[in-house]
Amino acid sequence: MEGGMENASLELDDIQAGALFERPSPYVGTYLLLRIADRADGRELVRRLHRLAIPASGAGSADDTSITVAFTYRGLEALGVPQTSLDSFAPEFKQGMAARAEILGDTGESGPDHWEKPLGTAEVHVAVAVLSSDEATLQAVAERARDAHAELPGVDLIWRQDCYQLATGRTSFGFKDGIGQPAVEGSGRPPSNPRERPLRAGEIILGYPDETGELPPMPTPPELGRNGTYVVFRKLHTKVAAYRSYLRDRATTRAERDLLAAKMVGRWQSGAPLAVSPDADDPELGSDPRRNNDFLYADDPSGFKCPVGAHARRANPRDALDGEGSVDVRLHRMVRRGTSYGPMLPDGVTEDDGVDRGIIFVFAGAHLKRQFEFVKTQWLNDGIFIGAPLESDPLVGPHHDSTRFTIARRPIRRRLQDLPPFVITRGGEYCFAPGLSALRWLADLDT
Repeated sequence: MEGGMENASLELDDIQAGALFERPSPYVGTYLLLRIADRADGRELVRRLHRLAIPASGAGSADDTSITVAFTYRGLEALGVPQTSLDSFAPEFKQGMAARAEILGDTGESGPDHWEKPLGTAEVHVAVAVLSSDEATLQAVAERARDAHAELPGVDLIWRQDCYQLATGRTSFGFKDGIGQPAVEGSGRPPSNPRERPLRAGEIILGYPDETGELPPMPTPPELGRNGTYVVFRKLHTKVAAYRSYLRDRATTRAERDLLAAKMVGRWQSGAPLAVSPDADDPELGSDPRRNNDFLYADDPSGFKCPVGAHARRANPRDALDGEGSVDVRLHRMVRRGTSYGPMLPDGVTEDDGVDRGIIFVFAGAHLKRQFEFVKTQWLNDGIFIGAPLESDPLVGPHHDSTRFTIARRPIRRRLQDLPPFVITRGGEYCFAPGLSALRWLADLDT
């Protein structure tokens, strides 16, 4: 026992695998969004999806295939969840992502008026993610998921997005992604960073103590809330050509471009962290899961190895803020999944080809406001916490005419000016992924 709290014993048979565990690598996947027009048909849909959902206890099976089911507030409303239960959900979930867009920095070109429909509308009720390491298996399982609403005239498939992860794990910007995931106490999965203890289970899964030692607020009744988690879904268009052009205009050689890009991200393209390999890429380090997340930042307070404003360091400052008063980084950790959509822009191309490509980001956690929203608004969008109020995340932050990025170096720091936006929000949703018993509860409402 640590800090007066007993270790969690997660009910893995009742937790959806996709809400807790990493995906196979490489993989292919499909996201489906559905609208419920008839309550009875909606409940039958949930009944059918329940039979397809994979428990966390079955994660890592031979076919490496998972189906995760989640609902928006409007979706739970459409199913006929009692108002007393609806009222018990987190305020941010009830409002929805589009209503909180200005808070999140989703304005201008990233504002809801420009989002891809039906994202951000009251039409989105159910989200289904199907992922597999094998294309043929994916198509077979995705067909089963689509069949779940077959012959249900009161349920419509309103959106689909295919996605994938390359064998290299790299996204459209060329960087290996998904390395720094937190371990969750009771999951049976060891930390990828041996210097960090696992998060308390209640930081990710509802019904268990979190890092404060308390039970997070949970939807009622317990049959609905326990073993569930909130899910943040975002479609982000990446301006890869603009990103490459920006680097090209500020570096004279390929090596200089690679270093500048690494300084902006906090890792080399291989995944090797600047905190461990600050001067040159180390592909062997980047591909080694035992070492590529084994580091902290406190020994580099000025950011000479990894800039304090680099994307990876902003998203997870690790121990860099230990001396900053009441900031507890562990209260802002979450499970993060990134997957690519659209074809990769061919190497060397710096002209926009007009093709939609980017990243589908999915975050899971028990606290929408102090996890996703805090990280997005306080660490990615703002620079006050690092003493640079005019700076935002150089890769994914909202950039304006005065946006800049500082690279510490001797004898004189380098400051990049006028960063254009490299990432545009195409839409998103706040969802709730119930436990498997909660799916049954939803299917059996009023029966």
